[in-house]
Amino acid sequence: MNKTAIIIPSRLDAQRLPNKPLKLIDNKEMILHVYDAAIKSNSGEVYVASPDKKIIDIIKDNGGNAIITSENHQTGTDRVFEVFNKTLKKNPSIIVNLQGDMPNIDPEAIKDLITYMKKGHCDIGTLASEFALSDEMKDPNIVKVLVKEKIKTGFFSKALDFIRNEPKSGLEAYHHIGIYAFTSKALLRYVNLNRSKLELERKLEQLRAMENGMSIHVGYIGSPPLSVDTERDLAQVKKLMEKK
Repeated sequence: MNKTAIIIPSRLDAQRLPNKPLKLIDNKEMILHVYDAAIKSNSGEVYVASPDKKIIDIIKDNGGNAIITSENHQTGTDRVFEVFNKTLKKNPSIIVNLQGDMPNIDPEAIKDLITYMKKGHCDIGTLASEFALSDEMKDPNIVKVLVKEKIKTGFFSKALDFIRNEPKSGLEAYHHIGIYAFTSKALLRYVNLNRSKLELERKLEQLRAMENGMSIHVGYIGSPPLSVDTERDLAQVKKLMEKK
């Protein structure tokens, strides 16, 4: 068993964009774009975790690994843990929760995050970028991460908070990217914690870890992937990816 596993939780019942993983971008389903990016990172075994047979079939029909999971998980991390626990028998030492709605994520960014995690400096690692537009700072749909010090390529900083509102001036704030790398010990601890106050208020599951004293370090990504949550997002990423 490889020491690193990249697990992509995916489901069809997204409220704002139903059947999102199956949306075609350049004649290929979105979930396949994410799966292929994970494979290209050459960082470990890659699995898609889903309760939906349509998603499972697409991955398997294209030669990939897909695991059917429970329909009752409250978070994507819970779905990732099911695969880590039942299928992988808790063997990997690094587990990456890669969101299935970032079809243009750079494989090198995944690889860089895993490389950092292997140094053992934190419980959880994630990524962030500069804000592409000034109005993103005010957009509640864009998650911001506040860090201890400025980040740049190859450098990680400790996360201080994750927010949806506009950051206060004077704080180092970045556009958070939906990828998390856990040590096996951190993942085991995380899933056994109760959902926290701020996690439920802000609908950000990473706050459960922070409210329980777990360390999250944030690395820099120069070309942020587009997270697809709406038809507008889908049109934007199609325009970008279908030009290439």
